[in-house]
Amino acid sequence: MDRDLLSHLPVVVAVARRGGFALAAAELGMSPSAVSHAVRLVEERIGQPLFARTTRSVSLTEAGTALVETAAPALQDIAERMDRIRGIKGRPAGQLRINASNIAIPLAVTAVVAAMAERYPDVTVEVVADQGLVDIVGEGFDAGIRLGEMIAQDMVTVRLTQPFSAVMVATPAYVGRHGRPRDVVDLADHNCIGYRLVRSGALYRWDLAEDGKDVSVETRGTAIVTDSLAAIDLALVGVGIAYVFEPLVRDHIAAGRLVQILPQSAIEEPGLFLYFPRRASMAPKLRAFIDTAQEIGRASSRTPGRAA
Repeated sequence: MDRDLLSHLPVVVAVARRGGFALAAAELGMSPSAVSHAVRLVEERIGQPLFARTTRSVSLTEAGTALVETAAPALQDIAERMDRIRGIKGRPAGQLRINASNIAIPLAVTAVVAAMAERYPDVTVEVVADQGLVDIVGEGFDAGIRLGEMIAQDMVTVRLTQPFSAVMVATPAYVGRHGRPRDVVDLADHNCIGYRLVRSGALYRWDLAEDGKDVSVETRGTAIVTDSLAAIDLALVGVGIAYVFEPLVRDHIAAGRLVQILPQSAIEEPGLFLYFPRRASMAPKLRAFIDTAQEIGRASSRTPGRAA
């Protein structure tokens, strides 16, 4: 066994996963030159280039693809087994990487991470906010958090929240100036805060209910955001109508800062789920996150007026 080769394989996998030497260096806590040296050493040992480099991009060669497809699962398996070994005599340990949508962080992540900091000080939870869907296995994540309808069927899922509604809200001042829409068609005459999908670049069409049927509504307005929390901020200062998940604005509605628009047109979403590949389900650090999240979820569901 070539020990030098083995010790540098995680660097090669990181460069492939992050798509560049600088990003891999930042993730690994190494200098870019050290990353380049490690990759060059592996290439010399194998006798073939692993990456095709240009001034703008880094991509895997055929040999590099074959190596990463072999090494990445093996390295992940070793890391998970080491975490299990650490957990035999003590607490769960290691880094838990989670990819979550922006709205999932306040609704299903923040409280769990705070609780885990107290209960499992040897676990570091890294949360990467991402508006699009990613290959959590290929990108090196232990788990992801998304709406239930967005998750592939071959993943193990764990419910983190109860179902909730997607609602439209505006300030009382906005309603006082412009009036309330009487139906979905009336939205065309209102300033609606748009939402641009980061991955596709398209403007999101609002999913609403009208006369018992689901409809997809194109809106227009003077502001477009890529984050629901930004839409709420704009709605709070009276810019227009925002389309957001109800738990995010529940306190604002209760305090009278926002009012719901066309409540009869709100649709229900399935809620947020943690998801992960089946082989990862026994990792102690992930098990700890699941147990903590479920405990918090049960406590929240028993507290009146709180989001589950």
